[in-house]
This record gives sequence, C-alpha cells and structure tokens, in this order.
Amino acid sequence: MANVKSAKKRVKVIAFKTAQNKTAKSNLKTVIKKADTAIGAKAADKEEAVRLAIKKIDQACAKGLLKKNTASRKKSRLVRSLNKAV
Repeated sequence: MANVKSAKKRVKVIAFKTAQNKTAKSNLKTVIKKADTAIGAKAADKEEAVRLAIKKIDQACAKGLLKKNTASRKKSRLVRSLNKAV
C-alpha cells in the first residue's frame, strides 16, 4: 500500500477511472452487439442501429478508450456486414 499522501490519492483516482473506463467499454460492446443482432435479424432499424454504433465508436476513440485503427476496423466491419445484409 502507498505511504505518501499523493500516492494514496493516485490509487483512488486510478480505481475510479478504471471503473469509468470499464463501464464505457461495456456500454460500447452492448451497442455494437445490438447493431450486429439487428443486422443478423434483418430488422427494420438496422441502419439506425449501425449509425448509433458508429457514433459511439467515434466517441470512445475520442475519449481514448479505443485506438484510432481499432475504431476504424470496428466501423468498417459493421458497415461491411450491413451492406452484405441489404
């Protein structure tokens, strides 16, 4: 355990930020899965689901949760699967 006051604070701050990042990543995965299932089920709102997923991916990239190439790859795969389903 940390002895210095600033080190103790860093432990608390890192724990809080880790929890925030975990929540954000979980929500991102949920949105992507909803878009995938909408595409697979040929739902009427699949374009809207993909658009929302792309928006959330861009937001996660801007916050630093995803790297730029990872975000681009995820978006590309979503759009490609949407175009195949149409």
